[in-house]
Amino acid sequence: MTSEFSTLLRRFRRRAGMTQEALAERANVGVRTIRGLETGERADPRVTTVRLLADALGLEPEEREELLAAVVRQGGEVESPIPPEIPPEAPPVEPAPAPPGSALDESLADVADQLAQAVAARWQREEEQRQVHDPYPLPVRWQAVPEELTDHWANIRRLPAGSAHSPLDLSGRLDEIVAVYRRIPSGRLVLLGRSGSGKTVLTVRFVLDCLKSRTHADAVPVIFSIGSWDPTVITFRAWLTAQLTRDYPGLAAPAPGGSTLAAVLVETGRVLPVLDGFDEIADGLRRPALESLNATTLPLVLTSRPSEYAAAVAETDVLTAAAAVELTDLTLDDLADYLPRTTRKARGGDPTATAWDPVLTELRERPEDRAGANLAAVLTTPLMVTLARAVYSDTPGQDPAALLDTGRFGSPEELEDHLLDNFTTTAYRPRPGDRRHEFDPERARYWLGYLADHLTRLDTPNLEWWRLGCAARRSTRTLATAVVICVVIGLTDCLVGLLTDTVVGQIVDGLMAGPFAGLVFGVTYWFMVAAKGTAVAPTSVRLRLFGRAGRPLRRTVHRLLIGVLFGLAFGSGFGALHGLSHLFQGAALTTCLRAALGDGLFYGTVFALGAGPAFGILALLETPRDIRSAVNPVSLLQENSRTVLTQLTVWAPAFGLLVGSCSGVVIHNMPAFMGPYNWNLSGAFKLGTASALGGGLGYALGLTAWGQWVVFSRIWLPLTGRLPWSVMAFLEDAYERGVLRQAGAVYQFRHARLQGYLARGYGERGAGEQAGA
Repeated sequence: MTSEFSTLLRRFRRRAGMTQEALAERANVGVRTIRGLETGERADPRVTTVRLLADALGLEPEEREELLAAVVRQGGEVESPIPPEIPPEAPPVEPAPAPPGSALDESLADVADQLAQAVAARWQREEEQRQVHDPYPLPVRWQAVPEELTDHWANIRRLPAGSAHSPLDLSGRLDEIVAVYRRIPSGRLVLLGRSGSGKTVLTVRFVLDCLKSRTHADAVPVIFSIGSWDPTVITFRAWLTAQLTRDYPGLAAPAPGGSTLAAVLVETGRVLPVLDGFDEIADGLRRPALESLNATTLPLVLTSRPSEYAAAVAETDVLTAAAAVELTDLTLDDLADYLPRTTRKARGGDPTATAWDPVLTELRERPEDRAGANLAAVLTTPLMVTLARAVYSDTPGQDPAALLDTGRFGSPEELEDHLLDNFTTTAYRPRPGDRRHEFDPERARYWLGYLADHLTRLDTPNLEWWRLGCAARRSTRTLATAVVICVVIGLTDCLVGLLTDTVVGQIVDGLMAGPFAGLVFGVTYWFMVAAKGTAVAPTSVRLRLFGRAGRPLRRTVHRLLIGVLFGLAFGSGFGALHGLSHLFQGAALTTCLRAALGDGLFYGTVFALGAGPAFGILALLETPRDIRSAVNPVSLLQENSRTVLTQLTVWAPAFGLLVGSCSGVVIHNMPAFMGPYNWNLSGAFKLGTASALGGGLGYALGLTAWGQWVVFSRIWLPLTGRLPWSVMAFLEDAYERGVLRQAGAVYQFRHARLQGYLARGYGERGAGEQAGA
């Protein structure tokens, strides 16, 4: 039976030209939920669901109130017991907003406070690492943008229909960004600026200043590198939730209602998204990204280069209710104030004179000369000024007057390439007393070029250690994983078997176990990871050996079934292969076939009974990490390595004990027609030990993020010369030298321009090597 709410919802949806499926996808609500609400089968919609639908439909304030009023009149506040169909990336249960002042509201506010502390500590450290305040921040100013890049001022100011409106004054400087943002009633601001104009520095300053004045009830500003978002695969809120969980794993902890803390913080508006790098979203995805952002009313800050944002606006519409400003160029006065203070005083003579004085004089007195005009065009962005400082102010013996040599640099583009090229050389120059790793500048440039090319191939700015092998072909990734597991399990089986068997017999056994295990794990890896074009993500859990664990029974049963199926597949295949191996000992074919059937049944049953409960035990002991556990790339790798080692410490003995003990039980219950089996305690011990070590190592190498790091970053990529043997030490060293920056759990190049330059150089070098081969 339809209701007033059902009629309104159906009318608004049809007016928007959307199907039920399209509305469900945009609102992140199940299709079954939409259908039930429109037919009246669900007569008690939750207010949170109605707000999501209103956002997706783009309703005006009066229409939103009308839809909500219809809910209140029919008494809808609690979800129907009919469960909605939830997309894979959506939270399991839609969280309801907590009433102000309630215990749940206070609990969420405390979680938000802890998140605010972690965000402030992270970006304060990052600002210090970038030497933003040495000697002082470069000036960042902005101006109004063309009206076609902003929404109507009535929408920005959230004015009722018919109200008079006028533009807001949004002018300001770096230290005024929070005050400017708070003048915008909609809470939506777009920061436009050309490459290197200081957008990222501005967002960091916005976050830190916003946190300084934040109250207990305010949203927490969090920087997200939006360039990695694919709006055709995952919804905006689900993507925010995933990024929060990655960078702050403690937020994966369950919240009331069955969702996660990260999802609840996003849904209740306790996170203010600061979206850096809209222009870095892959070509063809900016339009759907902007449309997805317009389907929400979340306050946010978005940065982009002007041309990419304008192109997306031309294809669809401006960011709804968003004001926009554009960063302006640095002036000659800015350079005259800044550059002389970044270099040492001259020895002897005028103590106020610096090496930059002749250059600045040339720019000021002869601005129309070719040399001055080229350099002036380059030194208009904070990025290029910072690079010029690194190459000429921070490096002894370098004279910035070389930048005026038109014989070497005939255009602004050649000057920029010179600064980008010499920045890495300068960063890796030997320094007396420097305790950091010493890397050859040319080798370092090559390795950085590979990393830049890797990111270009993946079309992302995020350098994630668990995805370093993903730029390779899927078949290559699968083969590398299978070969490493084959060698490791084969050697393990041989070494364990030497305790109870002859050398020749055990080598034969190892030659069977290793390749077959590699094949099985390789096939599993292909279907679970490589074929999907994904990577094994770092786990956000740890093991709790005592006390209450954090996994529900359903997850435990799911893991148990996976273990049973995997054990059955591996055991049956290995057993059949083991039985057929008697052909090489001169046994008759019928005897070998009967042995293959018997061994397949025996090993399949034993491994199924061992792997299933062992995986179930792991699920029971897993619990989310602490809420305060923010991460950086190094700590995330260390934490995951500890988690995997702990899993092996628990799983391997459990698996080995179950396999060894079950083997005797299964032997005594084998069908009589299979014939007698020679099995004793020594055989059970050997099988249990080899299974524990081999199975644990195979699982760790193939199906954990840490194992994939070992396979590709510690073995395959160093063997092929693409990266050094100590990859993480190299990445951390590059971060300390200012070549890379940290954005939560991932690295990024200092700037997209630097990444592009290094990737282009790596590609040209590879093409040159192929041409000369």
